Amino acid sequence: MKKPVIFSVDDDPQVLKAIRRDLRNEFRDDYRIMNTESANEGLEVLLDIKKAGEEVALFISDQRMPEMEGVAFLEKARVIFPEAKRVLLTAYSDTDAAIKAINDVQLDYYLMKPWDPPEEKLFPILNDLLDEWQAGYIPDFDGLRILGYQFSPKTHSLKDFLSGNLFPFQWLDVETNEKAKELIALHALVAQDFPAVVLDNGTVLKGVTAETLAESIGLNPRAKEELYDVVIIGAGPAGLAAGVYGGSEGLKTLLVERRAPGGQAGTSSRIENYLGFPSGLSGADLSRRAITQATRFGVEFLSPQAVNKVEVKDPYKIITLANGSVIHAKSIVITTGVDYRKLDTKGLEQFTGAGVYYGAATTEAAACKDGDVFVVGGGNSAGQGAMYLSRFARKVFIVVRKEDLTSTMSSYLIDQINATPNIELVPCTEVTEAFGENERLTHLELSNISNGQKNKVEARAIFIFIGAKPYTEWLGDLIIKNDKGFIATGRDLVQFPDFKKKWKQSREPFALETCQPGIFAAGDVRMNAMNRVASAVGEGAMAISFVHRYLEEI
Repeated sequence: MKKPVIFSVDDDPQVLKAIRRDLRNEFRDDYRIMNTESANEGLEVLLDIKKAGEEVALFISDQRMPEMEGVAFLEKARVIFPEAKRVLLTAYSDTDAAIKAINDVQLDYYLMKPWDPPEEKLFPILNDLLDEWQAGYIPDFDGLRILGYQFSPKTHSLKDFLSGNLFPFQWLDVETNEKAKELIALHALVAQDFPAVVLDNGTVLKGVTAETLAESIGLNPRAKEELYDVVIIGAGPAGLAAGVYGGSEGLKTLLVERRAPGGQAGTSSRIENYLGFPSGLSGADLSRRAITQATRFGVEFLSPQAVNKVEVKDPYKIITLANGSVIHAKSIVITTGVDYRKLDTKGLEQFTGAGVYYGAATTEAAACKDGDVFVVGGGNSAGQGAMYLSRFARKVFIVVRKEDLTSTMSSYLIDQINATPNIELVPCTEVTEAFGENERLTHLELSNISNGQKNKVEARAIFIFIGAKPYTEWLGDLIIKNDKGFIATGRDLVQFPDFKKKWKQSREPFALETCQPGIFAAGDVRMNAMNRVASAVGEGAMAISFVHRYLEEI
């Protein structure tokens, strides 16, 4: 947490030196000591302090200064930091001005010069004032602050990115939040600047995207090495496990992620069936632990960065990233997982990110307070999302085409949903249209599959968890995939006619190896995968054992 500031101004260098010395001796452990010789310069510095998100606890100003009197300075400083305590340094002849200032600028104290010894004439007074200030001081948020519109796709994307990458931030709605309005005035922001991000050093990034923000907050957008033993593409559970095992076993390992670590599991509000966590853990917590573990083993993490293309020039793999840079690797593990399928319903597309969300979107849960929200889907992710949203929304409706959840959701989740009074199942139903106002979702049309009856309902938001499509389009025809886009590996490859055209090795592919030697797939992106966090982690670890066997061949 940033230290509050004690700020003094005096045009007499000797007096300023004395006050600075005494303040540092007594208060430097708990406060930052700042000073200027010029009152006008002091006001400029105060604005910089304000923009940096810092707080002034105490002003000390000499009364007689050529640019302006101390009372005038304190009056202007009070506008910038109204809660700060104010002390005036005076000579005997300035007593009347000091007394008048008690009323004019709510002066807290005036001190006669000199104040020797400070242990008797300075420190007790200032300590009392600072104690009084601390009693009412609530520290401002010390970190990234996002300013934007609540129902804005760009703002949602930014919040989702920071949340997924485990960066704490404060969200400020520019239409309703007073702190946001204060920052807008302070930094002279206009509508075109949103979403804007105020960094912890006070720098403002205007019209920012996840890609432009990444480097400013310390994420690594470019690879550091020319050649890696293994590049893992995708940082879901399988990719994170592969990274941990690759790094721990001495491989020069690079992990590339297009959005945020954790994949679909990373957005889960609660994973309750993962071995070793009897009370469950959130997807964000699992991601944080895994990233910390991988980093400890020297794994390099590249995010946010998408892979556009992979080429094979034996024995090397050439990876082209979205920013045009190229990475060379001896082997690759593809763990890009799956995306939720888009719901092809009239009206939904125009409100995506503005009331329509794919996946848990935990960053938007608070905006659902006291409203009705709809969850579409009957799998575990939908159930976990509904349980999380029930803590905020007035009512959560789970919309499914089937009659119940028993065939698609784990029994422990069904029991939890049944025991939650503000969750209601809407069976045999589908969403047939979405409506909105002011570029945000307001209503949904629900249609009963059995009788065709339609019902228009108010909706604060809709969260969609339907099906899953693998993120593999970027691979082109380099890798054999089934008709749904899942990557074929190991023995499953022999059923594809193109296998013999692509595989030219004397040995059979390893269990997780694709049709290209040295390129492996693990987790949900793989054909016939089990689609469980634990199995994805196991496959990620197993892929590294096959990487070792492959590297011994080349």
